[in-house]
Amino acid sequence: MRVEESDLRLEDGRGLHVYDTGGEGGSSGDGLVVLWHHGTPNIGSPPAPLFAAAEGLGIRWVSYDRPGYGGSSPLPGRDVASAAADARAVADALGIDRFAVLGHSGGGPHALACGALLPDRVVGVVTAAGLAPYGAEGLDWYAGMVPSSAASLRAAAEGREAKRAYEAGAGYDPEMFTDADREALAGDWSWFDQVVGPALEAGPDALIADDLAYVTPWGFDPVRITAPLLLLHGGQDRIAPAAHSRWLADRCPTAELRVRTGDGHISVLGAGAEALEWLAGRAV
Repeated sequence: MRVEESDLRLEDGRGLHVYDTGGEGGSSGDGLVVLWHHGTPNIGSPPAPLFAAAEGLGIRWVSYDRPGYGGSSPLPGRDVASAAADARAVADALGIDRFAVLGHSGGGPHALACGALLPDRVVGVVTAAGLAPYGAEGLDWYAGMVPSSAASLRAAAEGREAKRAYEAGAGYDPEMFTDADREALAGDWSWFDQVVGPALEAGPDALIADDLAYVTPWGFDPVRITAPLLLLHGGQDRIAPAAHSRWLADRCPTAELRVRTGDGHISVLGAGAEALEWLAGRAV
């Protein structure tokens, strides 16, 4: 698949950097459109390891850099709900009426936002290794996270300055990933090398904005999602434990939960092709 990149100017003056496989040399515009919501910290380029599966299903990928990442302008004080307006603006600019959403990791809450707030546009929702709302009743939100991930998000919960101070001394923690994750990152999902580095070139501000959004009110209730919802999670996930998807599955009326017991935060994307098939079969 060929990815076309463009820049969209929004009514508030911000810019969004947009990716689309439906342009010249891309996939057909007649099939299902899947809008990809990237994780933290990534840029928004759609997931190349899933291109073959998408092409076989006639799926067109659309995505964008979340505010502050890559070529997109910052949006000070943004919440998770703001992703719905940005996704709608991207779809409108590309002449797309209805679309599905797929979010991985930090992209999961943003995909849920689209499902909850754009019921007339979103035909299906998939999250992989996503989070539940902060402070969710009946969920020990930090339980099961590797200490470095919990510490990072606890710092965000203390506010912007505490989070900025934490990031100033933060480093890579290999314990975040399971053996299955490391195998995936050494194989097809080495693709992450292409989207993590560019996301951090301008510094940690976009990452900080993401984490602040996760630990403050999201601005919507996932229970409002009426489209089919697939919650995909690795049972060994050390970054966003599977309890988060279980919590959502217990409360969202359209949800289907799939926990892959041997997978972690990255290796769960090995089920990405199955998730696309699930979307293609339900997003009508």
